[in-house]
Amino acid sequence: MDLMKSIAVAASGLRSQSGRMRVIAENIANADSGPERAGAEPYRRKVPTFQHRLDRTLDAEVVQLGRVERDQRAFRTKFDPAHPAADAAGNVNMPNVDTLIEQVDMREAQRSYEANLNVISSTRRMLQRTIEILRA
Repeated sequence: MDLMKSIAVAASGLRSQSGRMRVIAENIANADSGPERAGAEPYRRKVPTFQHRLDRTLDAEVVQLGRVERDQRAFRTKFDPAHPAADAAGNVNMPNVDTLIEQVDMREAQRSYEANLNVISSTRRMLQRTIEILRA
């Protein structure tokens, strides 16, 4: 694989993981956001997807952030009869976000981001070393 292709593929990975981290951060920020009024639905966890596509100018497959889908799992319930969105039993639907899962996903996205960054750094060093060899 040519060195410029490897940089472009790794850069697409950086963009994808960056988008994934934004979605995860939004989930964490809304983990305790209850509904505003009775009958309203609380925040629903978002799940990023990825897709690959052929970059014809590079003749290489790259990754990109696909659709961000809504997690259809059931909401958590919390007993809070004083909440304005509480039902007759005093329960309030809360977001279906598990902060532990989000933190693990964030860590995985960070590591993938770092791996792509390392590919770019290594490729740059190889290019610099090649130029130094050609100058000598």
